[in-house]
Amino acid sequence: MRTGPPLTVLIADDEADIRDFVTIKLERADIRVLAAADGREALALLATGEADLAVLDVMMPGMSGIDVVCHTRSTPGPSQHIPLVLLASRAQQADVELGLSVGATDYVTKPFSPQELLLRINAIMDRAR
Repeated sequence: MRTGPPLTVLIADDEADIRDFVTIKLERADIRVLAAADGREALALLATGEADLAVLDVMMPGMSGIDVVCHTRSTPGPSQHIPLVLLASRAQQADVELGLSVGATDYVTKPFSPQELLLRINAIMDRAR
């Protein structure tokens, strides 16, 4: 069981249904959620330093989740070292390897179980402590 301040997770996905679905699941687990509809909005929210972890869709228009990971990892700031989980409909080994090689902490493929995503988030945060 988690102790301390509530966990804050950023979910960035251009599909509102996925954002809403994940938000409901995380909020039911007493996790505070920040939501972004694209990569640029995700970067702005990451820059605030409020998020403890981010879940980023790979295929967002304008700025992909991969781009957000690259930018976050290479830019000094409050979120440079937080866990970043990529959420993608592409499950080829090369895609997974690319995501992890640029600095993602984990890679979850769509369709996904929201319970599995919650368990992964908890496991990542337990390891980070």
